[in-house]
Amino acid sequence: MTTQIDASLRQRLTDAQREEITEHDVYQGLARRESDAHNRQVLAHIAADERKHYEFWAKYTGQHPPRKSLTVWAYLWLARLLGLTFAVKLMERNERRAQAAYARVVETIPEAAAVLRDEETHESELTSMIDEERMRYVGSTVLGLSDALVELTGALAGFTLALQHTRVIATIGLITGVAAALSMAASEYLSSKAEKTGRTSPSRAALYTGVAYIITVMILVAPYLILASPLLSLGLTLAGALVIILAFTYYVSVAQDLRFAPRFAEMAVISLGVAAVSFAVGYALRVALGVNV
Repeated sequence: MTTQIDASLRQRLTDAQREEITEHDVYQGLARRESDAHNRQVLAHIAADERKHYEFWAKYTGQHPPRKSLTVWAYLWLARLLGLTFAVKLMERNERRAQAAYARVVETIPEAAAVLRDEETHESELTSMIDEERMRYVGSTVLGLSDALVELTGALAGFTLALQHTRVIATIGLITGVAAALSMAASEYLSSKAEKTGRTSPSRAALYTGVAYIITVMILVAPYLILASPLLSLGLTLAGALVIILAFTYYVSVAQDLRFAPRFAEMAVISLGVAAVSFAVGYALRVALGVNV
């Protein structure tokens, strides 16, 4: 190589090599596991590009650093647990940082511009081509989860002040939650069937909505089944609601390239706002009707 690079740049390029070979192994591993032929082809294409970048930097560093085996393992398991789209999008976020580094390297190594173009292609084109079933039903999942959060946090807050007995509150909460889940699933089935987009199955849309609702109900009601204090149970229920909102909002923001903070704030304010109003209504009804359970 005629291009002269200093020790600091060589180290940065060696680090970049290690990232490239790590990402190559992740994409290759995902491609091997992928049953969908289209997705498998996209992943294999990206893996080949990452390997090409690794070999390109080797011409300047004279080294072949090993992959980050733990990172490869983590991403492959992340894809199993949370889906292919989430794992790939999360990894692409790291590539955005690599793009900034490559942009500076181009000043010294003009040939690196081709690598930078490849990285931009991965983010803007290839990953958007991935078609994963669970992402087609994100709307149904959001419907079940958000409705359960708003409805049940409000109901449990109202029950807490009106009834004052955790077992009674838990029983009514579970009955309310299961009935609402079945109702929401049926409504989503009919809604999806009426749309006739061909992209989603009405029965699967109903399943995603109902399962998301039931899981949320179980998490929110759990404190009332474990603790004897209604107010402490309510506090843990609200904390659980915030954790659910945090986790799911982060998942959707990564998988769909959306801004995290506004979506989290919106869901949190709505859920906790409804809970606060219901809490006050429960107290008012308890006083007005003289309920003492």
